[in-house]
Amino acid sequence: MAQKNLILLGPPGAGKGTQAKELSARLGLPHISTGDMLREAVREGTELGLKAKAVMESGGLVSDELLTGIVKERLARPDCVGGVILDGYPRNLAQAAILDGILSALGKDGARALELEVADEAIVSRLGGRRSCPACGAVYNLASSPPERAGRCDRCGAALVQRDDDKEEVIRERLRVYHEKTAPLSDLYRRRGCLATVDGGQNPEGVLAALVKAVG
Repeated sequence: MAQKNLILLGPPGAGKGTQAKELSARLGLPHISTGDMLREAVREGTELGLKAKAVMESGGLVSDELLTGIVKERLARPDCVGGVILDGYPRNLAQAAILDGILSALGKDGARALELEVADEAIVSRLGGRRSCPACGAVYNLASSPPERAGRCDRCGAALVQRDDDKEEVIRERLRVYHEKTAPLSDLYRRRGCLATVDGGQNPEGVLAALVKAVG
């Protein structure tokens, strides 16, 4: 049976995490988010977390060396035998080459890329209005999905916070890095004939429907 090893591409704030979770439920494939793994390491104060913390908060990208071991170990687990949904990896051409090697070494099929296209200013608006609950992890947006009580989580009542990497100056730096380092991945997978592009500016249901159709 052919595997479905899928990569979600798109700028920060395009909705990759949300759509990856929905696709995971729809397709029965594990959702692997390097961002979540790294944030967990930061919270736990691990060696990896301490190295990654300063880079993440400044809007930069964590080094290939830090990420490779995490991804390789995760892809080797039994639940990935039928395929995976990668969210946040690869983020540059070097990581794409590393991923090719990991998949080959594990006897897995090559990856297919699904790209969410969203304009930069829409991203700044989305992320600038995002607020997170440090207690239960719930996420809100002041424009599109505000909490019922201003500044408080609907689920647990904790005070909401704005992540450092959701401040405008950091968002614009993240977008600059994305266009420089990550956007070239689109050309790579397009040349391979394994890229599908979806309008990430439509409503989440529309984005999911388009992604499911692209996967086939």
